[in-house]
Amino acid sequence: MFFASDNWSGAHPAIGEALIREQSGYANAYGTSPLDRKIEARFNEIFEREVAVFFVGTGTAANSLALSSVGRPGGVVFCHKDAHIANDEGGAPEYFTGGGRLATVSGPEGKMTPSELRRIAARYPADFIHHGQPMALSLTQSTEVGTVYGLDEIDALTAVAKDGGLPVHMDGARFANALVALDTTPAEMTWKRGVDILSFGGTKNGCWCAEAIVFMNPDQAREMPFIRKRAAHLFSKTRFISAQLDAYLTNDLWLDLARHSNAMAERMRIAFRKSAKARLAWETLSNEVFIILPKASAEAARRAGAQFYDWLTPADQPGLVAEGEVLARCVTSFATTEAEVDRFVSFLEAEPLTKG
Repeated sequence: MFFASDNWSGAHPAIGEALIREQSGYANAYGTSPLDRKIEARFNEIFEREVAVFFVGTGTAANSLALSSVGRPGGVVFCHKDAHIANDEGGAPEYFTGGGRLATVSGPEGKMTPSELRRIAARYPADFIHHGQPMALSLTQSTEVGTVYGLDEIDALTAVAKDGGLPVHMDGARFANALVALDTTPAEMTWKRGVDILSFGGTKNGCWCAEAIVFMNPDQAREMPFIRKRAAHLFSKTRFISAQLDAYLTNDLWLDLARHSNAMAERMRIAFRKSAKARLAWETLSNEVFIILPKASAEAARRAGAQFYDWLTPADQPGLVAEGEVLARCVTSFATTEAEVDRFVSFLEAEPLTKG
């Protein structure tokens, strides 16, 4: 019962087979092999336009280097207060942007609102040297709490950014999960909505380690080759990232894997909506489920081998979790099975409701 994170899952067999096929022989290094070029062309097809693609090894690198490409002296990036770049990347965005700062924006269910974004952005007028200058807007899709920005919500937020002359970055560590949840296309969820740069994640969705920075306008990517090299993320044997992405994107495997993980999360949500002991903290659309359950049940589940993370109660929902309860995050993956979900749910239902 592994629900701690989709990072805990292994690699899909097709990804492993692609790496094995590529392990012998020779190929041009540093992103210039025929396979690398093939994957770059595939990204053009997926996004329905010419894009510039840069492979990196981690999501933190993708986010941090993407933001560094639009860096400004005294720069300020606007993001949700729960965003990964603000809480879980160890200062990497600030480091790689040369001291850029993150101005966090509140909003319910892990999503910024246009009004709150405008309010926070107004604190940083572009001509006031002492506060620094606005640099970018960063959206997380799907969000850190499992919710998903609708296309109209992305439109509204990017409109605020464009009014201020700001480029828009999207942290897409779970890009595929959001995409299938909305039943839309990569183009519709990115550049057609005003997104300029995407951190395209594959690792959480069945790859071994495959992330990419995608510039919707290649002219904006002229400095990225040097930024990536300086940051030590120019892999010499880039073809091993491309091999993963080749299998990942072939026959839309990436979308099938995301549909599966989302379906397993929905199976869990349906069960907890009916539960007498646990309840959903809020509704989600992607592969993350947040539940409130008795501490005794959570402890018993862990003793039985269940893996999940305790989660902090959101500041805007102070009464959400009662005494003797715990808020837990459960994440499904391409490898999650129906039996695993059912066992977890049935186990919690079987546990006595004990306060304490």
